[in-house]
Amino acid sequence: MENTIQIHPIGRVNSANNQFLIQLDKKFLPALTNIDGFSHLQIVWWGNLYDSPQARAHLVADKPYKSGPDVIGVFATRSPVRPNPILLTTIAVQHIDFEKGIIYTPYIDAEEGTPVLDIKPYHLSERVRECGVPEWCSHWPEWDEDTATFNWQNEFNF
Repeated sequence: MENTIQIHPIGRVNSANNQFLIQLDKKFLPALTNIDGFSHLQIVWWGNLYDSPQARAHLVADKPYKSGPDVIGVFATRSPVRPNPILLTTIAVQHIDFEKGIIYTPYIDAEEGTPVLDIKPYHLSERVRECGVPEWCSHWPEWDEDTATFNWQNEFNF
């Protein structure tokens, strides 16, 4: 039995000249009330570039990580190719233009025009003190701030 779910974007990702921003639809401007003060936000977005029946059927991948297992299930990856391309990125907030509904960030791993589904504040209470990961990715950066300088090209087979 298949259920139908309707999702309505609240805005879009825009990027130009190395500037990344999230532009909210005007009707969602009240939802920004008192969001100032959060240094980071979690952006839930739709991987529209990977929204196809072929991508939805892609459940395992052959060795996407150089140090990883030979075959890995999509739920053990951060790949945008998934049964439902719902993706999550934590962003740093540079500035919020409350009148125009624009959130400026130094980077988001979503493409120009990507639909944004939701925004949630990142809280310190969401950190996990003793987070365990498989050996093949245990050398990855522990903190988000270190990911920009980490050599990710040495990690992936694509």
